[in-house]
Amino acid sequence: MASSNIWTHFCSSTLIVLLLPLLLQFHSGKSELQFNYYAQGCPRAEEIIKEQVIKLYNKHRNTAVSWVRNLFHVCIVKSCDASLLLETVNGIESEKASQRSLGMRNFKYVNTIKAAVESECPVTVSCADIVALSARDGIVMLGGPRVEMKTGRRDSTVSYGAVVEDFIPNHNDSISLVLSRFQSIGVDVEGTVALLASFVLFLPGSHSVGRVHCVNLVHRIYPTVDPSMDPDYAEYLKGRCPPPDPDPQAVLYARNDRETPMILDSYYYKNLLGHKGLLMVDQQLTSDPLTSPYVEKMAADNGFFHDQVSRAVVLWSENNPLTGNQGEIRKDCRYVNSN
Repeated sequence: MASSNIWTHFCSSTLIVLLLPLLLQFHSGKSELQFNYYAQGCPRAEEIIKEQVIKLYNKHRNTAVSWVRNLFHVCIVKSCDASLLLETVNGIESEKASQRSLGMRNFKYVNTIKAAVESECPVTVSCADIVALSARDGIVMLGGPRVEMKTGRRDSTVSYGAVVEDFIPNHNDSISLVLSRFQSIGVDVEGTVALLASFVLFLPGSHSVGRVHCVNLVHRIYPTVDPSMDPDYAEYLKGRCPPPDPDPQAVLYARNDRETPMILDSYYYKNLLGHKGLLMVDQQLTSDPLTSPYVEKMAADNGFFHDQVSRAVVLWSENNPLTGNQGEIRKDCRYVNSN
């Protein structure tokens, strides 16, 4: 009888130990991101988003670049919670008004994707997941790898417009600062090197695809050319950016990758090795002892580059998400729900 009681007590204690983490999770209202999160609530959610991304890409090729940039901005500022999409309301400034958001566009097409999802599954799929999944599908449209991405993010009810610049590096920051910022959310050195070709830190378009405003690069060619830059490339940039003090609102830009400007591939690294980096942070990748080995490896192996992109994008997309009963599922990505 005594042995039976001991065994019962042991089993009960073991069960409590095994269930405690789950019980605490429910108590806190938090849950983990998971694959196929919408399998029950909105089975076609990911398919609808993919359909819209393809449809928009066929009409407006630059939307794919926008989706990738959105993911960068959304997830580096505190949480992957779609706070970027909120408009300025009641004196609370939108993150879109920050100088770090210069040149960001196509936000109206996020609303197009949201409307398509809402028509089938009202108030079910978060704007944060739409940002993540549209970036995943956008990367494929740009010739990049397919990334397996979890879902279940929820939307912020506040904007972080006042602190955006505390999180997003500036175009003339050092590579050591960029590495530090990326590592603070779990992305290692090789992941950072891969993401610099995939994301735009603070510029319109990404470093491997898209374009960069002249206002962010003229300091490298005027009044004298940066000695680390290829002279012929400098002449190309002067042709694209003739005034040394361009109007920030003017549409003057240069492409970093002139060979494959709308393909996410390793030409970015080949250009860096040829001293054709647009930004100082790009060119520093080849001189920093931590990053230079990965520049050489990615320049030589597009498959390795794509593998690192896949791994790093997943890490990025899972930075401190709101889950469970945190935040909300916005009805309109531009505004917090009224009730």
